[in-house]
Amino acid sequence: MLSQSSSPALAALLVCAMVSQLCAAQRPASQSSNPGSTRDKSSAKPPNPDEELQRALSDSGSDRAALVRNLDGFLKKYPDYPNRTSVYRALVEASLQLKDNARAADYSERMVSLNPSDISILLLAIELLERQEDQAGFRRAVSYSTRILDLVERASPAERSSRVSLEQWEQQKKSDLANTHFLRGDLYFKLRDYDAARKDLLASYETFPSAAAAERLGETAELQKDLNTAIQEYERAFALAEGKSGNVSREDIRNKIGNAWRLAHGSEQGLGEYLLNTYDTVTKPALKKTAHNDSVKEFSEFTLRKASNGAPYALRDTKGKVVVLNFWTTWCGPCHALEPLFAHVAADFHDLPEARFLSTNCDEDETLVAPYLLKAKVTTEVVFTDGLDRLFSVNSFPTVIVIDRQGTIAFRSDGFQPDTFERDLSSAVRRALEKIDPAP
Repeated sequence: MLSQSSSPALAALLVCAMVSQLCAAQRPASQSSNPGSTRDKSSAKPPNPDEELQRALSDSGSDRAALVRNLDGFLKKYPDYPNRTSVYRALVEASLQLKDNARAADYSERMVSLNPSDISILLLAIELLERQEDQAGFRRAVSYSTRILDLVERASPAERSSRVSLEQWEQQKKSDLANTHFLRGDLYFKLRDYDAARKDLLASYETFPSAAAAERLGETAELQKDLNTAIQEYERAFALAEGKSGNVSREDIRNKIGNAWRLAHGSEQGLGEYLLNTYDTVTKPALKKTAHNDSVKEFSEFTLRKASNGAPYALRDTKGKVVVLNFWTTWCGPCHALEPLFAHVAADFHDLPEARFLSTNCDEDETLVAPYLLKAKVTTEVVFTDGLDRLFSVNSFPTVIVIDRQGTIAFRSDGFQPDTFERDLSSAVRRALEKIDPAP
C-alpha cells in the first residue's frame, strides 16, 4: 500500500482525477416538463450547481488553464458543493500539468481536510508539499505522515479482505509501518532534525531492512560527524542495494563508503575486508539453528543427524575405524564437481566395513539440502555437520579429511585437484587402514 517513494501513489491518484470521470459523475440537467410553455422571470428555476459544473467543464475544452479558472470560479460560487473532493482532484491534476505545484499542493490539502483518514490523499498531499521545498510545507507533511502512521498502527486484521490471508496482511502491515517511518524520517532529515530523523529511520530499518533507510541513516550520521556509524550504515545499504536499479544506486553508495572511510582512516586500506564482512552479516538469513554438540571436543563423542530423515548418527560407533569426511555446501560449485569423485572412492571401499565415508553438509539453511539431494542423487551417507566443521576448523569448501583408527587426522585436502584427487584419497585411506594400533 505504501512505498518509500510516494510517486506511485501520486500517479495512481492522478489517474483517478481524469476530468472525464468528473464529467460522468454529474447528473443530467433537468428539463422542463413543458418546453414549449412560456414562463416569466419569477417562475425561473434556481441555478443548478451540477449544470453549472458541467458547463464549466464543457467551456474549458482541452485547455487546462481554462479548466483551472472555471473550476476556481465554480468553487468560489459553491464553496460547500457536496462532491467538491472530485473538483479538487481535477484541479490538482490540471495544476500539475500547468507546472503550478503550489496550487496543486493547496488543493491536495483541501482534500485532506475533507478526507482526513484517506491514506492515498494524505500521500498525495505529502508528495506535493515536498515539491515546495520549504520548511513550513515539510512540517505540515510531517503531521500528515504521523497521521498515516497512526492509521497503519491502528489497522486491525478484522478489516482485511477475505481474499487476503492473515500472514499476507501482517506482512503488508509490517511493510507499511517501515515505509511510513521512512517517509517521516526523510521529512525530518529535510527539516535538519537529525535526531528525530534517525529515530524514524532506525524504526524503518529494524521493521523491514532496506537500502534506502540504511543510506539515509548513513547520511544522517555523516552530517552529525559520526563517521564510524556512517560507514556501517552505508555498508548495509551497499549490501542491500541491487546494482543501479531501484531507488538506491550501489555505485553511489560505494562512493559514499569510500569517502567516509578515507575521512575516518586516511586511506581505503582495510575497506575491502570490512565490506565483505558486513555483506555477509546483512545478507545471510538469521537462522535460529539448534545447537548441536556445543560442549563436545572429541570426534568419537559427536552425534550427527542424517540428512535423509534426521535420525542420529553416533560417531562412537566408528571408533577404531577409518572415517572419511567430505565437508560441502549446496552453493559450492567445486563441491558439486568433487562429489562424484568422492563417491567413486567410497565405492572402492564399499566392502570394507572398517572404512566409513560421510558427506558432511555445512549449509546454514538446512532446508536447501533435501531438494539438492533429490536432484543430485548423492550415493554416500549424508549427515549435517553439527559442529564437526568447528572441531576441524573448516572454513572453505570442499574440504576432505581422513580420520585414522586412533582418531587423528591422516589426510586433509582444502580444495582439490581433479586429476589426482581419487588417487590421493584412495592412497590415504589405504595407509590409514594399514596403520597398526600402538601396543597398549
